[in-house]
Amino acid sequence: MNEEIKKLSTPAVIVDLDIVEKNIMKMREGAKQFRLQHRPHIKTHRSTFFAKMQMQAGCCGITVAKLGEAEVMAKAGIKDIFVAYPIIGEDKLKRLLKISRQAEVTTIVNSIKGAYQLNEYCEKNGEKIKVLIEIDGGLNRGGIKSGQAVLEYAQSIRNLKGIEIIGLMYYGGLVYESHNKEEVKKYARQEREVLLTNAKMLEDDGFCMKVLSAGSSFTGKVPEELEGITEIRSGHYIFNDCGQLDVGLAKEEECALRVVSTIVSKPDKHVVIADVGSKSLTSDRCHYRSGFGEIVEYPNIEIYALNEEHAFLRSEEENPLQIGDKIEIIPNHACVVTNLVEQVYGFRNGVFEQMIEIDARGKSV
Repeated sequence: MNEEIKKLSTPAVIVDLDIVEKNIMKMREGAKQFRLQHRPHIKTHRSTFFAKMQMQAGCCGITVAKLGEAEVMAKAGIKDIFVAYPIIGEDKLKRLLKISRQAEVTTIVNSIKGAYQLNEYCEKNGEKIKVLIEIDGGLNRGGIKSGQAVLEYAQSIRNLKGIEIIGLMYYGGLVYESHNKEEVKKYARQEREVLLTNAKMLEDDGFCMKVLSAGSSFTGKVPEELEGITEIRSGHYIFNDCGQLDVGLAKEEECALRVVSTIVSKPDKHVVIADVGSKSLTSDRCHYRSGFGEIVEYPNIEIYALNEEHAFLRSEEENPLQIGDKIEIIPNHACVVTNLVEQVYGFRNGVFEQMIEIDARGKSV
């Protein structure tokens, strides 16, 4: 840890911008090699600064989870936005149409009621929204089941005038249970097969399948297994985290986001307390590691418990950390960390460059 980082008031979130740029270009070039566009999910960073970096690197647009994120990004000038979440209720529909007047907007449909609500509101306001039909990727959280059910669903909404079906979306969330890269490849092949099979079925029935969208933060890193679909939506590749480390999809030197913390107490020779807790790190767990992140300088010391403002760090041998020491932590899940702070510290070559706003922090409505 360099002296500039040691001077930061903690807890502090730092981002190495050199690593970020390398991560962005590596993902973009991998996708391009296999004729895939990249539409990154910005829920990882929720920052117009990073979204613009991604667009300048050649990404075709962005993916958001919530309208609040889309509103911030559209206001900042992002012109191609995919809202990968069902829009239900007049309050949300009104906001969606407002965003669609600022940017090219696509969203998903995965129910009869949702599609009819969207269609009715668009028709009433003289608008038409492009939609992707969501196919269930194994989580059973909203998509249409692959196969005949997808065809029947598409047929049931094909004559609606306020929406235009342009393709399919798939999110294979079970991939995050993978033990290694080979298992990730298996899930990626499944994504590809499901999308191509369902697209062929719908095309045979006269539907346009211009967009086939998949590619999670895991499967986007094996683009050779996704060739044939049109775009990937990888998100937390921009920072990487312990989840990526555990499966062999990233190396420590590719982890751009760290949480800096200070040791504030030492109750016994094995345990120290750091000034970072669930409000600054994240209580998310990884599938195949214990604890709440990796301490860069001391990977064998486990962050075994978190309170809201305290982290408990345990060493089998006598703990070398002392009160006042500072540490860098790679979080288990980077996406949560950015939503816990208003700004992050941007560094280049170990030198502080600028504060970066998390503009869409808390925009979860």
